[in-house]
Amino acid sequence: MSFTILTDTSANLPSALVRERDIKVIPYHYTIGDKQYSCLDTEGFDGKKFFKAMRLGADIKTSAINFQSYVDFFEQFLSQGQDILFVSMSSGISSSFNCSEIAKKELVEKYPDRKILLVDTLGASLGEGIFVLKAADYRDEGMTIDDTYQKLEDEKACMYQVFTVDDLMYLKKTGRLTGSAAVIGNMLQVKPILKGNENGEIVNFSKVIGRKKAIDALAQRYNMLVKDPEKQIVGIAHADCEKDAEYLIELLNKKKPPKEILNVVYEPVTGSHVGPGTLALFFLGDSKVRFR
Repeated sequence: MSFTILTDTSANLPSALVRERDIKVIPYHYTIGDKQYSCLDTEGFDGKKFFKAMRLGADIKTSAINFQSYVDFFEQFLSQGQDILFVSMSSGISSSFNCSEIAKKELVEKYPDRKILLVDTLGASLGEGIFVLKAADYRDEGMTIDDTYQKLEDEKACMYQVFTVDDLMYLKKTGRLTGSAAVIGNMLQVKPILKGNENGEIVNFSKVIGRKKAIDALAQRYNMLVKDPEKQIVGIAHADCEKDAEYLIELLNKKKPPKEILNVVYEPVTGSHVGPGTLALFFLGDSKVRFR
């Protein structure tokens, strides 16, 4: 028996790909001024306009997906007799996953014959989205929901998420940066290198001088830590820095070209936390890669 794959907009997957792979998505919301937005249709999202507004000082606020929203979303499919596998943004940077767990507790009583399995990817953007695509692959290959869930649980420790930002202000402002971070001197072009740790939290672990060296550092981590690149989709997400993303793609293809590179613009909710100019890289290594 097949099952339905659910995720959230943090997975940062192109709308056309979501439709093609039969994935259902619950949106995160954000507000600018007194108006609320969501971004289920990434094809219609104007990243240049959004990140330009951020550079000009737009105050963007986001909120976690609440318990009732998950209940309503999950119940659409449970009421039709479908088992569901929900692939979520990291609990290390959002309370949303905890809300989905509360929703599950209520719904298993109402639908005792249905399976509701939740995967905390410990990732965001394509660090989450790549696992959504893996789930679709496993489902389409005929794997059961339980086996697919277990595969994702086993593999999520292997996801390496490394990125550089133009300014740590956005991560500090929204509390997404864990631990004490060194002050970054923008005037001196000091660029931080950050990663997702073993708990799905964002940590600043290095810094370099200059943007080009920061991008080179991302590629160096890839060359050092990637496992079987010819078998995997590697992800790149950027916040209005397309040329930097193209340069990173060139670097990745030089020594260890992957099977495929998925290059996307950050969707607005995750993008508002990392800020304009962010460039992120997502790939699979070994089971200890998050510690490196």
